[in-house]
Amino acid sequence: MSYSINRRPLLAGVSDSEFEDDLTEVDDPSVVIRDEKPLLKPHEPLDKYKLAYIIFYFLGMNTLIPWSFFVTANDYWMYKFREIHVNNTGRHNYTHTENLEKRNDLQASFTSYLSVASAIPNTLFLVVNTFISKKMSLRMRMVGSQFIVFLLFLITTALIKVNTDEWQNLFFIITLTTVAAINASCAIFGGSLMGIAGRFSSGYITAMMGGQALGGIFTALAEIGSLWIGASPVLSGLVYFIIGDTMLFLSLVAYMILEKAVFFKYHMLKEPSESLIASDRDNHIAGGNSQDVGYDEGAISYFKIFKKIWHYGLSEAITFLVTISVYPAVTVLVDSQNKGQGHAWNDIYFIPVVAYLLFSIGDYAGRILAGILEWPKNKPWVVIFLSIIRALFVPAIMVCNAHPRHHLPVYITDDIDYILITMCFAFTNGYLCNIVLILTPLVVEPEEKEVASAMMGAFLGAGLTIGSVVSLGMVKLL
Repeated sequence: MSYSINRRPLLAGVSDSEFEDDLTEVDDPSVVIRDEKPLLKPHEPLDKYKLAYIIFYFLGMNTLIPWSFFVTANDYWMYKFREIHVNNTGRHNYTHTENLEKRNDLQASFTSYLSVASAIPNTLFLVVNTFISKKMSLRMRMVGSQFIVFLLFLITTALIKVNTDEWQNLFFIITLTTVAAINASCAIFGGSLMGIAGRFSSGYITAMMGGQALGGIFTALAEIGSLWIGASPVLSGLVYFIIGDTMLFLSLVAYMILEKAVFFKYHMLKEPSESLIASDRDNHIAGGNSQDVGYDEGAISYFKIFKKIWHYGLSEAITFLVTISVYPAVTVLVDSQNKGQGHAWNDIYFIPVVAYLLFSIGDYAGRILAGILEWPKNKPWVVIFLSIIRALFVPAIMVCNAHPRHHLPVYITDDIDYILITMCFAFTNGYLCNIVLILTPLVVEPEEKEVASAMMGAFLGAGLTIGSVVSLGMVKLL
């Protein structure tokens, strides 16, 4: 009986190159090679001490603080643009009431010009940010934009003690140019921050949006405090902008701390790896070089993303259009029913408390509740309907006790009624603007979240711009 003998080597037909594909020699001990198909998925790193959450709150505050400080320093602007007489001594002895009673054309129109100079570059650069988000590094956008805002704020602060009485028109142009540049940079910063927040859980989106409202509360308290101590317009302006300089510097430092956190890097990478988790222990990646966190998107279809999120984007635009059409242009004109009777609450504190502080508190409460309820999910048309129906607040505010007025009658004179309307108006603004940003990342792919959130920023800017233009007409309509 004969047997066939297999004389073929056991490993014949298997080339050495097949083994070489699985073996990689690494000389650098700091580099950890990730298994392409790991048996166990790496654990998500923890947000130690809630540091990232706190920083998101702080960065959210600083997206609106530049604009808020320019708006709330009203006494300072009224002093800078006051009527100059030949025998003017230049002393800073104009009081809050005197500045309001002696308004010239430049003083009366300044807030309107400020709104336009803020909204137009803000919208333009929010759109630009959508398209450069994959072409310019995240670090360049976040750090560069904050540094520019900080530098421009320092220039504004330096001009406070400069006597500009002889060149008010030039100072007016310099101020509006500075405001435009600040808001362009803030648009890049805010749009990029929205993109970052979109890659985290809804709690961090709420932190960012809540921080924006908290920034309004912060600046309102600063204004009320300066009125309470009786500070002069120049001193008030100096205090405002020094505080603003400090906040912006701390924001820049806070982001630099955040981008080094492993928790942040984990969420910003498309596919977190074991090497990233190991970096938490080794405190460095690839030899300790700090690099921008990113991921390879490949071809991103902006149109496909737009089709997925346009419902929420439209709702965001409508929400801010309705809000800005009367706030703060009309709301700052609403006086107390008992104004002129010698009470400080009615004559001095009513407008800053109601128009700024209570509005910001209501806005903040709405954003927080949206983060808790997350309603309505998967119902974009319901969100659009709620944004549209909210426009009913506009005629209600228009018939409140706003002055001066020449056309519309006053139907709502009671302070309590106006305060309730303002609080509800602010609450719905906060709820709707936050809920759409929470729901948007849920309808796109993970790799599309940053672009989708940046697009939402562009929708927001469109609402701000249209609303600011409409507000000019609303004031004339009174």
